[in-house]
Amino acid sequence: MTVRIEPMTDGDVTSVVAIDGPTPMSDEQLRAELLRPWARSWVAREGPDVVAFLVVWHVADELHVLNVATRVDRRRRGLARALMGHLVAYGRAGHVKHVLLEVRRSNLGAIALYRALGFFAMGLRSRYYPDDEDAVEMVLAFDVETGEIVPHPDEVKLPA
Repeated sequence: MTVRIEPMTDGDVTSVVAIDGPTPMSDEQLRAELLRPWARSWVAREGPDVVAFLVVWHVADELHVLNVATRVDRRRRGLARALMGHLVAYGRAGHVKHVLLEVRRSNLGAIALYRALGFFAMGLRSRYYPDDEDAVEMVLAFDVETGEIVPHPDEVKLPA
């Protein structure tokens, strides 16, 4: 089935909240994000169904990924990659300097995806998550003039 990436609307909130993500958002939190002028939110749709989502803050010349998640029954099908690819294109078009995100240290699949897109690990946040798991801080850097991704080695050692 064809996947479409579209801006999230208020009508998508219930479907998005039902997606079991690593950092669940309530209806109220998500509706508040939709009202923030600096927030950008997209959904991936298969037909009429919301199957994945991405919430980002665009502040000045940087993007900060707050949440990206895929419906459990649609994981490992490239939906998060499609959303992140959309974000990279948005960043290039907006002459963004970098994209920032945090990811669970144990989430090797997500870390591999982010690395494949050009992100590098720049730091660790000890006991960042409510269950005390560490977060890996990752960055994707752009050359502002060309929009090309600037490769950079990890600044912290991560599990292989």
